[in-house]
Amino acid sequence: MTEMKTEMKTKTIIEKSFKHANILRVAGNTGVMIVEATTSYIPIEEFKAIFNYIGDSIAKEPVTKLIFDKTKLTVFHQPSMEWYFVEWKEKMFDLGLKVHRKILPADNVFKQSVKIGRDRIKQIFPNGKYNEMDIQYADSIEEAIQK
Repeated sequence: MTEMKTEMKTKTIIEKSFKHANILRVAGNTGVMIVEATTSYIPIEEFKAIFNYIGDSIAKEPVTKLIFDKTKLTVFHQPSMEWYFVEWKEKMFDLGLKVHRKILPADNVFKQSVKIGRDRIKQIFPNGKYNEMDIQYADSIEEAIQK
């Protein structure tokens, strides 16, 4: 059986490259940013640097949708997820970023880890602004842009 890959129809431009991820912009649409993991794991220091860079960008030029493409990740890191939800998303909410799309890897263990991690965050931080955000999952960047 041959696996067929479809070419992405939406043109993206790399805004900044990190060791473990790229930050992309959708050509002609300044309101969408994409974080594309390029390795199986993003160390927490770089994870914070990536999202702090995005926060600085959003403070200068509004972004209404963030897409986080995690398809290459194989390692789930709860402390990164907690920081992302409890600290970073709180600040981004105040800057107007309220639409988040996530693309998970096909790995069911990773998906289950994400679910358990989200449930834990909801228990510990039940009143977070993340509850007021439009957070959805997609299967591709194309779908995430449209959704």
